[in-house]
Amino acid sequence: MNPRGFCMQLNRRSFVKTAVQATAALTVAPRLVGSTGGPSREPLRQFNYADVQLTGGPLAEQYDALHAHYLALSNDSLLKVYRQRAGLPAPGKDMGGWYDRDGFVPGHSLGQYISGLARFGASTRDAACHEKAHDLVEGFAATLGPDNQSILRASTNLWICYTLDKHFAGLIDAATLSNVSGTKDILSRVLAGARPLLPARGRDRIGKKDPPYDETYVMPENLFTAADLTGNPAFGDLARRYLLDRELFDPLARGDDPFPGQHAYSHAIALSSAGKAWLVLSDPKYKQALQHAFELLTTQQQFASGGWGPNETFVTPHRGELYNSLSSTVDHFETPCGAYAATKLARYLIRLTASPANTSHADNLERVVFNTILAVKPPDSDGDYPYYSTYSPGAQKVFYARKWPCCSGTLAQTVADYPLNLYFQADDGLYVNLFTPSHLRFTFAGTPIELTQETRYPAEDATVLTLTPASATAFTVYLRVPGWLTQSASIRLNGKRLPTPTSPGKYASIYRTWRAGDRIELTLPQSFRAEPIDELHPETVALMRGPVQYVALNPTPELSQQRLALPSSLKKLAPQSFVENYAGNEIVFVPLYRVQNETYATYFSRA
Repeated sequence: MNPRGFCMQLNRRSFVKTAVQATAALTVAPRLVGSTGGPSREPLRQFNYADVQLTGGPLAEQYDALHAHYLALSNDSLLKVYRQRAGLPAPGKDMGGWYDRDGFVPGHSLGQYISGLARFGASTRDAACHEKAHDLVEGFAATLGPDNQSILRASTNLWICYTLDKHFAGLIDAATLSNVSGTKDILSRVLAGARPLLPARGRDRIGKKDPPYDETYVMPENLFTAADLTGNPAFGDLARRYLLDRELFDPLARGDDPFPGQHAYSHAIALSSAGKAWLVLSDPKYKQALQHAFELLTTQQQFASGGWGPNETFVTPHRGELYNSLSSTVDHFETPCGAYAATKLARYLIRLTASPANTSHADNLERVVFNTILAVKPPDSDGDYPYYSTYSPGAQKVFYARKWPCCSGTLAQTVADYPLNLYFQADDGLYVNLFTPSHLRFTFAGTPIELTQETRYPAEDATVLTLTPASATAFTVYLRVPGWLTQSASIRLNGKRLPTPTSPGKYASIYRTWRAGDRIELTLPQSFRAEPIDELHPETVALMRGPVQYVALNPTPELSQQRLALPSSLKKLAPQSFVENYAGNEIVFVPLYRVQNETYATYFSRA
């Protein structure tokens, strides 16, 4: 028996076997642990990670690369700073940057790495991910000490809540996705150890650099989930006290705008706590706050990419501040963190909206995925990670100046969440939201069903979905018809064109008794359009094709001074490569997510 009260009861071989069996069992019910809302509060439901696999395309390429990247991180290095603080032998290489004993936030992202590994493992059924999560939790638990405080020290860590929230995320996912035994008890021990260090009430963070830095208001989502998982009411009590009602949710619910001047990421991720609060507490103000926040973010704060928050700060709308930021900074979007917040917000709104009247939430989810998180520079093997995206002229993708920043943790979680974005289940059927090669297993009315999606989208316009129910089953398939369409979508069922309405920005519905081999072909003609950066500068535009932002590759310095007749006369070179001659220069346009080490330009002056 571990003298500190934690016992890992499985040896390595039996653990791996149990973890694989547990992952397979998660395919039975399309609900996530901690999703406490009833049908009326959550009319559309996420599938479990284990229900969806990516099978190809650009999302799977990035997903597979990062799956391998995080699996290869050294356990000893990740645990070293924790062991040092606990006075235990601490083998392994120092990680440097933010993470080390004397770093900016020592050990801050361990919980996120555990979370990402558990999520990757749940979807891919990779026992190595579950084994690594198990070993990291075991190593973390051994460092808690008699006061259960592990790395948290009031005298040396200004980010108690910030780090603690990540611990909770990792432990929750280790328990629910990797079946790591004893983790529920560790959650309660970690909370008990942190209580003397925590403020009694939540508090706001003002701006990017002004103290207090710690972010109590990011915690309620995981606190509510931990309360449900452990049965410990202390989690729920703290969640209620840390909800940012007065400063954020109440103004949003009234239709006000509390965002200008606020630290962008932390207030955007706090919206996930509003979503969770709606599911747990049933107070309609939290749902209203989410809805209004989405409208504000997507109409007043957002670049064409789906990013927001230049210099990590929300702008004051209607003053041209997004435009001004193109020349005043290169830090336009804190990308892995911001994309994590934006995709979670979109998924909450999809889940909470019954019979959605439009596709705006899913459309923006797609925009953010393809142009922000998919477009980041891949990390290296020495702690260098992407952080900011740059949208000014002559931009280049670079690593953050310090190793192991916050975005190293959210990168793992955001990409590991890709399977959650694709499909949602309703009482009457299935919603298809994103188009990428994938495989889904689900049950409807007691009948097991498989769906396979095959596509080269967004390089091409069509996607094909093949359904294989175990027996003939009647339900509705809802297909997202994006709002950016300017030409008519078409739907074919088993080769025959359907008269189903396909209005842009609506879900096209197909109700029938489905049989094995039924095949849906959806074609979404993508065309170029120009999107102004704001209403005061309609001549400064980004170039969009379908959901994807196109950029000028290796632009000349003179390009930013020229007025271009976009997008009228682009010529296709290859799938997703277009060219135009401006003032004697051949300018090549490609998706932002395909840029690697080249320079690029994202905004242009339109003639």
